[in-house]
Amino acid sequence: MKTTDSNRLLGAATALYGAAVMARPEWLAKPCDLRLEPDGRVPGDTGLLIRAFGARDLVIGLAMVAATGEGTRRLATWCRVAADTSDALIFGTQLDNRQARLKAAGFAASWAALCALSLPSIRS
Repeated sequence: MKTTDSNRLLGAATALYGAAVMARPEWLAKPCDLRLEPDGRVPGDTGLLIRAFGARDLVIGLAMVAATGEGTRRLATWCRVAADTSDALIFGTQLDNRQARLKAAGFAASWAALCALSLPSIRS
């Protein structure tokens, strides 16, 4: 595996996750213990915000995959780290359910750390 492959792989996984939660917002709503309709669907306003998160992740992930220069890939990766760090802070302090706060914040912080750890492997 080339040195930038792990970074591109993280970008691809980010993009896939973004597309997945855009298509199925309940995949983010349920672990965060967000309110669902009685039939299990995500309410429209919550779905809108989840899809915005998904679109952000899709775009940043694609940038990590497609970037050709070292500086551009680093910038895309730093955007990923910043987005996940802010997610960890917001979910970790704002979700009503303590277990959901810990789970969502832990996942986001772990993803931020993985992406940050991939930065040294980026080479032109």
